[in-house]
Amino acid sequence: MSQVFDKTIRALQSNIGMRQIKQNVINANIANAETPGYKAKKMDFEEALGRALDLDGLRGMTTSHDSHITVGGESASIRPDIYDNPDGAVSNDGNSVDLEKEMSSLAENSVMYKAALQLINKKLAALKYA
Repeated sequence: MSQVFDKTIRALQSNIGMRQIKQNVINANIANAETPGYKAKKMDFEEALGRALDLDGLRGMTTSHDSHITVGGESASIRPDIYDNPDGAVSNDGNSVDLEKEMSSLAENSVMYKAALQLINKKLAALKYA
């Protein structure tokens, strides 16, 4: 039971960490919406979270015996790929930020961040209750 609980907490922790990074990318895009020549940045959240969680177990190393030193498992060291958004329309001044899309992404990311925090709080409350 505790392993399932630990996996859940680690998954939510990774989710929150990736949401924070995505929030920073969106904030940078919004802050530079009027900067001539600025190229909007993008982060693929699902791919980054998948690498952090390594759900299929194919990306990490494992041990074959209990006395071996454990390896990997730390999602904090995994950094997502942040790149120029190829979907952005470039304006006359060379800026590719679509402010409306960025604002909607900001709102969506904020809701998902708060939901993950609430799930962690419920898990910890259940542990406290037990």
